[in-house]
This record gives sequence, structure tokens and C-alpha cells, in this order.
Amino acid sequence: MPHLPRPPAISHGVVSFLWGLGLGLYIWGGLAAVGVSAATAFILGAVGGAAIFLFVIVFGENVPRQAARLRGRAR
Repeated sequence: MPHLPRPPAISHGVVSFLWGLGLGLYIWGGLAAVGVSAATAFILGAVGGAAIFLFVIVFGENVPRQAARLRGRAR
């Protein structure tokens, strides 16, 4: 049976951007749905999306525990 091709590797920065964009749009849509003015909803959605992007890019990378231990010993 032939092997299926592997999916393309996606950079951690791209994944972080997609999380920030998606959740920023979700915040914007939620604020617009409850009656917040369009400008305020946009600004809060953009700031929230940027904060989520920074949080995911700093704390979101998945490093296996064994690799992290081995990397710490090499230093």
C-alpha cells in the first residue's frame, strides 16, 4: 500500500497569526452582535487579536518534554 503524502509544514508564526485573526474576528463579531458601535468593536477586536497573536507566538509552541530536557542539558 503506498504511503499518503505528508501535509505541508506550517510555520508557528503563520499558525499564531491565524489564531489571532480568527479570534479577533470572533471578538469583533460578538461585540457587533450585542450592539457595540462599529468603531469600538473593530478596535477591541484588533487589540484582542494582536494580544492573542503575541500570546500564542510566545507560549504556544509545542516542544516535547524529552527534547526540552535534552536541550537543557546540552547548554
